[in-house]
Parts: sequence; C-alpha cells; structure tokens
Amino acid sequence: MIAASLLTVEPLSVVSAARGVTAIVGLFVATLAYRGYQRNHSEKMRALAVGIGLLTAGVFVAVMIADLSGAENGAVLLVRGLVTVTGLCVVLYAILVA
Repeated sequence: MIAASLLTVEPLSVVSAARGVTAIVGLFVATLAYRGYQRNHSEKMRALAVGIGLLTAGVFVAVMIADLSGAENGAVLLVRGLVTVTGLCVVLYAILVA
C-alpha cells in the first residue's frame, strides 16, 4: 500500500510544471513563426514570433524572476500583466500593421 503522504502533490509544483509546459510549447510555435519569417522575409511573421514568445516564454521568465526576487503577489501580477499586454500589442501589430 502507498502512503498517503506520497500521493500528495504540492500545488506550487503543479503550477510551475504547467507554466513550464506552456513556455516550451509557446517557444516551439514562436520558432515556427520565426522560421516562416526567415523563409519569406515577412515582417508580420517576425512580429508574430516575438508576440507569441512574449505571451508564453516571456511571461514565464518574468514571473519566475519576480518570484525568485521575493516580490509580493501584487508585483508578480503586475509584471505578468505588463508582459502579457506587450505580447498582445505585438501580435496586434503583426495582424494590423506589418
């Protein structure tokens, strides 16, 4: 029989794992978009790659740095929000302007 303490999963580890998987998949998609930029020299694809990278890996890195620096929850949420808005603005630029 397995001890009950071995079946307990820390919520923080689940959140960290989910963030990590999101960052990895997002970087893969951003890499594909960047390869499209290199192949076709399309400014839209480059902006899309940067935007997706910010929305996934950028948020992951920003939150991890804020967490490791000992920032309070409000500051972490602010950093996450700023990076997310920046990524969305770059994606919007890719769709409308470039």
